[in-house]
Amino acid sequence: MLEDAVNFTIVLFGANSDLAVRKLYPSLYQLARWGHLPGAYRIIGVSRNDLSHKEYRLQVGEKIRSFSPGTIDDEVHFAAFSGRLFHVKVDLERIEGYYRLQKEIMDVAGEPGVCSHLLFYLSTPPALAPLIVRNLREAGLGGKGMSCTGWRKIIVEKPYGSDLKTAGELNTVIGSVFNEDQIFRIDHYLGKETVQNILVFRFSNGIFEPLWNRHHIAGVEITIAENFGIRDRGAFYEKAGLLRDIIQNHGLQLLASVAMEPPVDLSADAVRDEKAKVLRSIRLVTPETVDRSVVLGQYEGYRREKQVDPGSRTETFAAVRFLVDNWRWKGVPFLIRAGKSLAETVTEIVITFACPPQNFFGPAESCSYTANQVILRIQPEETIAIRFGVKRPGESVITDPVYMRFDYRDSFSQPGMTPYHRLLLDALDGNQMNFIRQDSVEYSWAIIDAIRNCMAGRMPDVYPAGSWGPPEAGGLKGAI
Repeated sequence: MLEDAVNFTIVLFGANSDLAVRKLYPSLYQLARWGHLPGAYRIIGVSRNDLSHKEYRLQVGEKIRSFSPGTIDDEVHFAAFSGRLFHVKVDLERIEGYYRLQKEIMDVAGEPGVCSHLLFYLSTPPALAPLIVRNLREAGLGGKGMSCTGWRKIIVEKPYGSDLKTAGELNTVIGSVFNEDQIFRIDHYLGKETVQNILVFRFSNGIFEPLWNRHHIAGVEITIAENFGIRDRGAFYEKAGLLRDIIQNHGLQLLASVAMEPPVDLSADAVRDEKAKVLRSIRLVTPETVDRSVVLGQYEGYRREKQVDPGSRTETFAAVRFLVDNWRWKGVPFLIRAGKSLAETVTEIVITFACPPQNFFGPAESCSYTANQVILRIQPEETIAIRFGVKRPGESVITDPVYMRFDYRDSFSQPGMTPYHRLLLDALDGNQMNFIRQDSVEYSWAIIDAIRNCMAGRMPDVYPAGSWGPPEAGGLKGAI
């Protein structure tokens, strides 16, 4: 159960959003069901709909049963959860609704005129964030200059802007109303069990950390692949594209987790300091290096998707070869490959170690077949594997690769929390370690802006749906 969280209220902007109905409501119900929330929590849904509290509660129940069947496993417990749901109609552009929200917060808390602990969750299109934040300040619900007790926190969903300029503007607006320690920029990848395990895997095992550098690692390959297209997100994808949708956040955060230095402790700032240093050290793509660093692709049929321009230049695939210019990683290529409509759905990190200085067991080129690897698979299954070479049975001395494999499901009987379970608890508890800090957001956008500027006006290479993207992407591996 959370510490010091009595009377907290979650205010959910975008109460009817896809994220809310598919992820947030089921996660909040299960956290309550498992006893992770204290007795005095409240959830206030904010939307344009004119709903009574009872109608809102019925709607939430229907959505959970529809999108997360089996989640509601006890009607008595769900009734208790449902009784803590409230609704306020707010036109996000009009201040009057925010004053109604303020009144509802005070009435629900049972202590009129006394500030309770408030977590604002913006499950809304990112462009609405500045408007919502400014109106929260106007209604006296912002995080700075509070005249009464209680904490204020805000969770902001990605994308945080659409480039470095808009990200900086968004950070300025939110920072004028909330302090940095009150802002939780969420990337659900950072809540995944295997992503969180990267830190433990590296720094709690003495056999890996001494080898985790340019002297022993030949390259790192990060794959974030989906075997389906954009589905009904044509309008969004036309504005975003794969670089901004996946590489800027998920991809670069995974890279930073692999490449970071040991933190001085496990405090949020210490861990995020080291990730920020990695992002700041990534060499920016230039017009002279872009052709050997970036391949963009678009799957066949993308231009026939709903709400997609028939002449679209939007990328649905990106492979980018990054170099980290610091002492540990100088010269080691980090390849991030991500895309839609690829051969399979998988997210994994492959760390390939350098070949031995002399190969006794076959031609020199055979080392790529048996090179040692650490493979961190994040989804669909959560596993860690180590590849090494062994002698094939028989008279000849021939080396074959074999794998030692750890699987969370086989080793631990208790199910792990989903990313939204964990990140909601972290935010309520004030733990920012698995959330993205302002400087990291801006470093990431600088990296992506450089790529987009160099690739501006180019048509992405078309690749067949169900493939691994444009063949040219294979040429980026370099020393991997």
